[in-house]
Amino acid sequence: MTGQSTTPLLDTVDIPADIRRLKPDQLRQLADELRQETISAVSVTGGHLGAGLGVVELTVALHYVFNTPQDRLIWDVGHQAYPHKIVTGRRSRIRTLRQEGGLSGFTKRSESEYDPFGAAHSSTSISAGLGMAVARDLAGGNNNVIAVIGDGAMSAGMAYEAMNNAGALRSRLIVVLNDNDMSIAPPVGALSGHLSRLLSGRPYVTLRTLGRSVAENLPRPLEMAARRAEEFARGFVAGGTLFDELGFYYVGPVDGHNLDHLLPVLKNARDSRLDKPILVHVVTKKGKGYPPAEASADKYHGVVKFDVVTGKQAKPVANAPAYQAVFAKALIAEAEADKKIVAITAAMPSGTSLDKFAERFPERTFDVGIAEQHGVTFAAGLACEGFKPFAAIYSTFLQRAYDQCVHDVAIQKLPVRFAIDRAGLVGADGATHAGSFDVAYLGCLPEFVIMAAADELELMHMVATAAAIDDRPSAFRYPRGEGVGIELPARGTPLEIGKGRIVREGTKIAILNLGARLGECLVAAEDLAAKGLSTTVADARFAKPLDTALVRRLAREHEVLITIEEGSVGGFGSYVLQDLATAGLLDHGLKIRPLVLPDRFIDQASPQRQYAEAGLDAPHIVAAALAALGRQSERARG
Repeated sequence: MTGQSTTPLLDTVDIPADIRRLKPDQLRQLADELRQETISAVSVTGGHLGAGLGVVELTVALHYVFNTPQDRLIWDVGHQAYPHKIVTGRRSRIRTLRQEGGLSGFTKRSESEYDPFGAAHSSTSISAGLGMAVARDLAGGNNNVIAVIGDGAMSAGMAYEAMNNAGALRSRLIVVLNDNDMSIAPPVGALSGHLSRLLSGRPYVTLRTLGRSVAENLPRPLEMAARRAEEFARGFVAGGTLFDELGFYYVGPVDGHNLDHLLPVLKNARDSRLDKPILVHVVTKKGKGYPPAEASADKYHGVVKFDVVTGKQAKPVANAPAYQAVFAKALIAEAEADKKIVAITAAMPSGTSLDKFAERFPERTFDVGIAEQHGVTFAAGLACEGFKPFAAIYSTFLQRAYDQCVHDVAIQKLPVRFAIDRAGLVGADGATHAGSFDVAYLGCLPEFVIMAAADELELMHMVATAAAIDDRPSAFRYPRGEGVGIELPARGTPLEIGKGRIVREGTKIAILNLGARLGECLVAAEDLAAKGLSTTVADARFAKPLDTALVRRLAREHEVLITIEEGSVGGFGSYVLQDLATAGLLDHGLKIRPLVLPDRFIDQASPQRQYAEAGLDAPHIVAAALAALGRQSERARG
C-alpha cells in the first residue's frame, strides 16, 4: 500500500490478532476504515450491505475482546459477515464476493477457520453454539462460544428452542442479540449504556444472586415485591424478563455503535463466572454510516453494484417482468374474484412480491416472520375453515417446514397452495439458496399436485389452477429472475390437471421438459434438427399427477427420450422412469436419459454457468441425445 492509503490502520490488520495489538482508542478509527472498505467492496460485487454496515463496531469489538478463532464466533445467517471476512485474512479476496470461484456471501467452514459454522438460513447460531459449548465442556476445554443473532432471526422458533435448552443445561454460552430494527428496545442513551456495564460487572452479578436468594426466603408478597424492585432497578430492559425466564442472564440494551459501551460489556461477559448463558442485547442501525443506505427503506439489505458517492445502483433494465412479480399479479387477479384467497409469507414479502398483494389486500396478507413451520400449519388451519391459503415460500426455505407439509397438510388432504419461488439454481447465493429438492421432497407425498412453470404465462395459468384445486394440496414452482417476455392476460386460465403439452413435433428424439428449461430444450431441438435428427419437445407442466398418456406416447414413437428438470434425482425423471418401467415400455429398446442436477452442491456462479456445470443447458441436452444414439464424435464438450 502507498502512503496515500485511505485505510492506514486497516492496512495493518490481516487477522484478528492484529486488532488485539491495537490500543482501545484506535478502534474507532479502525471501525471507520472497515466500514469504508465494506462499502467499497460491495459497490463492486453487490450483495448484502446494510446488515454488515450495522455490525462494524460489533465486529471490531468481538474480535478485540475474544481470542478468535479459538473462541468460536458464530454469525447467524452470515449475510452480515462481510466486515468479519475483511479482518479475518480475506481482505485481498473481498472483491470476489458472490462471484464464481470467489468468497461466499455467507459464512462457510471450508473458507476460513474463523467461520466455525456455515450459515445462510437464519436462526441456527444458538443451537450450533450450544453444541460447541457442550462439546467444549465434555472435552475439558475453556474457550468462549459467541453466537450473534439478529432480532429478525429471533422470530424463528428454533432460536427459542435453543435458548430453552441452553438455559436448562446452564452452559457457558454468550448470545449477542443484534437488534437493528428497534423492534425490541427503546432508543439507547448514555444512561442505559452505563447501566448495562454495571449490570454485566461481577459486583452486581454477585449482589443480584445474593438478593435473589434472600428474596426467596421472604414471605411471598414481599418476595414478589423484591423481585419487581430488582427488575425495576435494572431499568429500560424491554424483553429482559423473557430471557431471564429462559435461563439467561440478560444484559442490555447496549449501543452497538459506541465502542466505549461495547468493550466493557463484552469483557464482563467474557470474564463472568456465571453458571448460566448470557444474552447481551445490542442495538444497532442497519446501514449505519452510509447515508444512502440509512435513507433507504430496506437499508440496502441486498444490492447490486452501485456508485459509492451517490448510492445509485446499476440495475439493468428488465426486458420482461420477474417471475415473482407475475405471481403477485396473477394472485391479485384470483383474489379479486374470490374473497376466500389469502396469502402467507415467512418474512419475505418483497422477495416473493406479496408486498404488492398486501397493498391491495392488507387484511388478507400474513407475514409470519422467519417461521416457515408455523406458516405452513397456519395455512393448514385456514384451509380447514374453508379459506384458500397461498403460502409463498422459497424452495430452499420450505425445506424447513417439511414435517408440516407431510403431517399437517398432506395427510389431512388440506388444500394449501404452495407458491415455490426460487426453484432451480439461483446464482450468487450458491448452494444454500438453490431450489434443488422440492419436486423430490413433495413428490413422494400422496395426492400432492405439483406443477412447474416453463414461462411467465404458464405461471399465471398455474396460479389459477391452484386456486381451483380445493380438495388436496398443490404446489407450483418457478425460478428466480425474469420471464421470457410473453404477453400476459389479465388473469390466468386453469389447466387440466395432469396434462402436458406438445410444443414441437418430431419423430426421432423426444425431449420432455419440466419447468423453466423449456427454452434450452427448444434450442437443443433446433441443433439436433440441423444434424438431421427430428426432435419433439414436450412440456410436462405437471410432475404429479404425471401425464402418463403423453409420456407413453413419447416413449412409443421415438428412439430416444430425454427428460430434463431443474432439480435433484428422485423427482420428475424418476416418476417418468417408474411409469415406463411399470408399463413395460423399457423392455423394447427405448433409450431414455433423465437429466437432473448432479449429486453435488453447486457453488455460486451466474445461473447460466451453474446450469452448464450441471449439464442442463442446450449443448449438454444435445450431447445426451447424440450419446444415446452412439454418435459420440459429435458430443458437445464442456
